[in-house]
Amino acid sequence: MSTAFNVIATLIAKPGQQAILEPLLRGLLAPTRLEAGCEQYDLHQDLQHPETFYMLERWADDAALAAHDQSAHIQSFRAKAADVIEHFELKRLKFLA
Repeated sequence: MSTAFNVIATLIAKPGQQAILEPLLRGLLAPTRLEAGCEQYDLHQDLQHPETFYMLERWADDAALAAHDQSAHIQSFRAKAADVIEHFELKRLKFLA
């Protein structure tokens, strides 16, 4: 049985592409927050490295994250952001306390 977990997605814009990436990321917030199993989906920007964005997420289970990964808005984001993202990393975290 799957249990809730947190995710930190790190997205770094290519040089000069931060202003393009930010609104694309903002556009994911509303539709993702409506998804079944999404408990948190918040966008943050690094103050020292403004080209770096973090999505702090909480998912009810693996199936919810898998459905999110296949959603129309994520597929659209990937197509639009492919040329502006330098680095992407996804870390799944187990909540301990």
